[in-house]
Amino acid sequence: MIVRHSLPARGGRPLALAVGSFDGVHRGHAALLRALATAARNAGLEPAVLTFEPLPREHFRPDEPPARLTRLGEKLPRLAALEVARTVVLHFDHRLAALTAEDFIDRILVAGLGARLVAVGEDFRFGRDRRGDLALLRNRGAAHGLDLLPVPAVVAEGGRISSSRIRAHLAAGELETAARLLGRPYTLSGRVTPGLGLARRLGWPTANLAPGRRRLPLRGVFAVRVSGLGPNPYNGVASLGVRPGFGDGRELIEVHLFDYGGGPFYGRRLEVSFVARLRDEWTFDTVDALARQIARDVEKARRLLAAAPSAPDGGPPPGG
Repeated sequence: MIVRHSLPARGGRPLALAVGSFDGVHRGHAALLRALATAARNAGLEPAVLTFEPLPREHFRPDEPPARLTRLGEKLPRLAALEVARTVVLHFDHRLAALTAEDFIDRILVAGLGARLVAVGEDFRFGRDRRGDLALLRNRGAAHGLDLLPVPAVVAEGGRISSSRIRAHLAAGELETAARLLGRPYTLSGRVTPGLGLARRLGWPTANLAPGRRRLPLRGVFAVRVSGLGPNPYNGVASLGVRPGFGDGRELIEVHLFDYGGGPFYGRRLEVSFVARLRDEWTFDTVDALARQIARDVEKARRLLAAAPSAPDGGPPPGG
């Protein structure tokens, strides 16, 4: 549910609540939510998540928001797959940002949601000016019968797993490292929209996807697998960026599917899984030069995808 400026009506079992942005729903998030689910079962509570839309960092940095790993529509099914029975989404605006940490506990967690247990990461900060910490949450929550479950960060690849770290690996084209931290290959989804028709005229028809993000977390040309057009994914090559010299400055995902014999699929939602990075986004002097490079990209992507394991995206792995 998306709740704007108000809280959902209370009812049903009391909640065991995980609080955070959960951008990417990565292995660290999965560890927190597994701990939440276990604690909820033991206490007879309903496991739930409290998250925010827009993300707090997007609210505080509207002119240069961080690249987003998952839209809300991508995040919700991943949370549900981790035994989350309910997700409460609060609209993050100036009123919510102005709440003191004490008010956030009293008005949101206790009076609004009736939480009995809160699970958060060990570095969790909240409330106006981020003044709330675990000590305040533990002490003030105890007065309301609210238990605290702090969950340690998951460490991998030489550091703690975080959304910002995954963004950095994606921006650097380090897809394999990002996939290990996520627990799955990185994916983007979007609805197919009409394009300019240039790629089709060059002999390489593409599906144009509007990503629904202010900023994409990666750019360039990639070998991909695409789901949403049948029981099995299609291999392909995808270009992410602004199409220098040919586009209108907006970020777009263009995907050419290999061996696709179906008809047009405007309006369909596709999920693009990124397997390997081929190159940066380049500017071409002529359309002929662009067509020749696309042919080279397709040939390279076919080789890489033939050698890469093909595994379904089942969400975060069972281990931490």
